[in-house]
Amino acid sequence: MSFEHYCYYLFFLQPGFSTILSFKAFLCVLMFISVFSFWLSPGGLAWALSKTRVHVVQTRTAIAGPSGLPLLGLVFAFTGSLTHRVLSNLAETFKAKSLMAFSVGFTRFIISSHPDTAKEILNSSDFADRPVKESAYELLFHKAMGFAPFGEYWRNLRRISATYLFSPKRIAHFGEFRRRIGLNMVDEIKVLMKGNGEVEVRKVLHFGSLNNVMMSVFGRSYEFGDKVSGKNHGCELESLVSEGYELLGVFNWSDHFPLLGWLDLQGVRKRCRNLGAKVNVFVGRIIEEHRAKRVENNEIIVGVGDGGDERSGDFVDVLLDLEKENRLSDSDMIAVLWEMIFRGTDTVAILLEWILARMVLHPDIQAQAQSEIDTVVGTSRLVSDSDLPNLPYLHAIVKETLRMHPPGPLLSWARLAIHDTHIGQNFIPAGTTAMVNMWAITHDEQVWSEPNEFKPERFMKEDVAIMGSDLRLAPFGSGRRVCPGKAMGIATVQLWLAQLLQSFKWIPSEHCSVDVSECLKLSLEMKNSLVCMAVPRVA
Repeated sequence: MSFEHYCYYLFFLQPGFSTILSFKAFLCVLMFISVFSFWLSPGGLAWALSKTRVHVVQTRTAIAGPSGLPLLGLVFAFTGSLTHRVLSNLAETFKAKSLMAFSVGFTRFIISSHPDTAKEILNSSDFADRPVKESAYELLFHKAMGFAPFGEYWRNLRRISATYLFSPKRIAHFGEFRRRIGLNMVDEIKVLMKGNGEVEVRKVLHFGSLNNVMMSVFGRSYEFGDKVSGKNHGCELESLVSEGYELLGVFNWSDHFPLLGWLDLQGVRKRCRNLGAKVNVFVGRIIEEHRAKRVENNEIIVGVGDGGDERSGDFVDVLLDLEKENRLSDSDMIAVLWEMIFRGTDTVAILLEWILARMVLHPDIQAQAQSEIDTVVGTSRLVSDSDLPNLPYLHAIVKETLRMHPPGPLLSWARLAIHDTHIGQNFIPAGTTAMVNMWAITHDEQVWSEPNEFKPERFMKEDVAIMGSDLRLAPFGSGRRVCPGKAMGIATVQLWLAQLLQSFKWIPSEHCSVDVSECLKLSLEMKNSLVCMAVPRVA
């Protein structure tokens, strides 16, 4: 019996089955085949659904990409800890480095693993917004610069931060405080070495980084000893930031499957609302303390001097000076201040941990950097900001670590197509989420020679810009949504690295080896914290 005769017999001629029932069975199979065909569509279900609404796409070649699982798409690529590697391998498999399409539930994605296409996406006004995840919305970020939609409000926030927090004069203004925090970290490491014989550097770096941002934003600092004894709000703030990282980094099914949003199966919405309430209390209290202090001093504490840089006020004072002019409500100010603390803490600490891990693994490179510091600074004084321009090899180490271990391998926060557009000849419907796989670009043999080898010397031979103009290495993004604090972050990393290398020789722990396994949360962290020994070099 032929296949056609068998199907006809199955649906219409079986004894005991009505024609109506057989017809219903036929429709079910037809629907199954249709769904199956949708699933097999390049890019998966979400892209197939978009073609039913946008007829022009059907006349064009589909963007290459995996179909993924039925209905789910590439969900499980995002629930793991190596999403950047999975997407890089898929781009290789589908020969879609330039642009690859895929679906996660009902969300359409494109991703670029090539510098030219990446630059086209990041510098295009068509991708001016960011998709706001449920966790970002509940944690107030839709009112802050990271997720606020492109427009007058966003431009105003960008101008305020660029002028009053991240300007070159403002960065220089806090240089002495950065130096003191670095020295405090050196002292804390000595204490830990004396007590334990080894040091878990992540905790020290994270608290130092948090302290640095706290001073520039809130005008206050916390001592390492106070953190341990719980004498102030340092532990509370660190707890708030840590929980925020966890909630923003977790894959939330509700973002991609709207029906699940009603159920909140993972409890993300509930946890975010509880955390948001705590943030409102914590940051609101600091704002009120600043207001009270200004009243006591008859409003002479101001953050906005000539050009916003010469006065000693912190960023809270800046916002209070500008709240009427820029129509900022208390909830707006809380969101902006919370974002500054949140975004400014993890990148510096995570990058420095990766660098120190590489110093332990590559003692020859560490020795060369220390020799450079000794030659430029000498042994009679401590390194300072003014020495940094004369330490090119140290700069090369920072760049090579950013290349090998970019803190945001998928550039952390994606872009959103605000209307129908094109990338090259490819049609991109409005509402598509666009990503750049910076990790794939920095590990591409066609872009970098020996990409899996840690070789700072490559940046001594070629000066590669890392601030967004060269997409071969753009760890802070590019275009209008580039990280506004990139210059302050790099200045902080370079100074603290110089201080830590001048003060210690970093060697492996006697109890555990250095593990450079990765774990992608909100940022690309070391899967296992670096535990090593720091042997004093300078008395």
